[in-house]
Amino acid sequence: MIDKLIPYGRQNITEEDINAVIAALQSDYLTQGPKIIEFEKAFANYVGSNYAVAVSNGTAALHLCTLALDVKEGDKVITTPITFAASANCVRYCGGEVIFSDIDPETYLLDIHKVEKLLKDSPEGAYSGIIPVDFAGRAVDLEAYRKLADEYGLWIIEDACHAPGGYFRDSNDEYQNCGNSKFADLAIFSFHPVKHIACGEGGMITTNDESLYKKLLELRTHGITKNNLDFTNSRNFANGSDSEENVYPAWYMEMQTLGFNYRLTDFQAALGLSQLDRADEGLLKRKEIASIYNKAFSNKSFVKGQSGMVDGHAYHLYIIEVDDRLGLYNYLRGNNIFAQIHYIPCHLMPYYKQFGWKEGDMPNAEAYYKGCISLPMFPTLTFEEQNFVIEKINEFYKK
Repeated sequence: MIDKLIPYGRQNITEEDINAVIAALQSDYLTQGPKIIEFEKAFANYVGSNYAVAVSNGTAALHLCTLALDVKEGDKVITTPITFAASANCVRYCGGEVIFSDIDPETYLLDIHKVEKLLKDSPEGAYSGIIPVDFAGRAVDLEAYRKLADEYGLWIIEDACHAPGGYFRDSNDEYQNCGNSKFADLAIFSFHPVKHIACGEGGMITTNDESLYKKLLELRTHGITKNNLDFTNSRNFANGSDSEENVYPAWYMEMQTLGFNYRLTDFQAALGLSQLDRADEGLLKRKEIASIYNKAFSNKSFVKGQSGMVDGHAYHLYIIEVDDRLGLYNYLRGNNIFAQIHYIPCHLMPYYKQFGWKEGDMPNAEAYYKGCISLPMFPTLTFEEQNFVIEKINEFYKK
């Protein structure tokens, strides 16, 4: 019997992490300092993108992406109903319309064939973009989505919050890292405590587009620029006089668009850098845990579907579909195992139902929701704890 609580996810904070944060707290900068740029460069290198922009959380990352892509009222954007609500909400923040499309029941990812049908059956120019999600850590085939998006003139935001370290193989059998922005215009990550890299809160946007990168930097900080090459007011106005020294003084800045304060702090960036140093180690442990679950639940009659060992899967979540999900969920909680459900289909949230979405619209997503349960999955999960989880699941179904 294990008495302590076993959550579905948990951060792993080491002495190295603590020392990194202490050093940042003792430095000259708590925010807008050098650790931000250092973290951005290291993260861009990790995923293989040209640029990275650190922000306050994954939701802020999504919002800035839709702002940078000029999403506006009347724009229609396609996404999956099986995701955290922020993947859809970012479109609404800009006044756009969210169009949900169903999942592939085998992968749980946005079904590209259904998206293609949706586009074919709609008038030309009906849609602006697509937000595919690397759900649970399984990588979306973005090469295929890029081809489809180009055919219909759409942008792509990859929601890779579940998949740092994940990848898919392209048509040339080459590895394409989640978030490398080779096929997506922008990609986003989250540094929430249960994610692969934890900053407490935090997020990152990656891109290979320099113009989008510059927009993101401006939007992240109130729409303000300090780059004198972008200034529009005169130098005389800027220095406050008609002196012959016609220069922009060091204090001068301009707010040129309506932005937000979506900055990450330096001590969060320091924690992120420390966590990034052992990201590969954590990913390997997640794969080991998934392999043990796979062996334990293969050929079990009560398991209708499971993640399985998939090439390039980052295993943020380990999900099985079961009979009597509610009974199992309550039984596990009674044994201090706090499994979780990912996710309630977004289109059936009361907010989105007001736009006409209803039960039956997404049959695959709705069927998945009735049986899905996320089992404990985090690098510090011990062999003993995992065996206890497996034992209790088997025990419930024997009864």
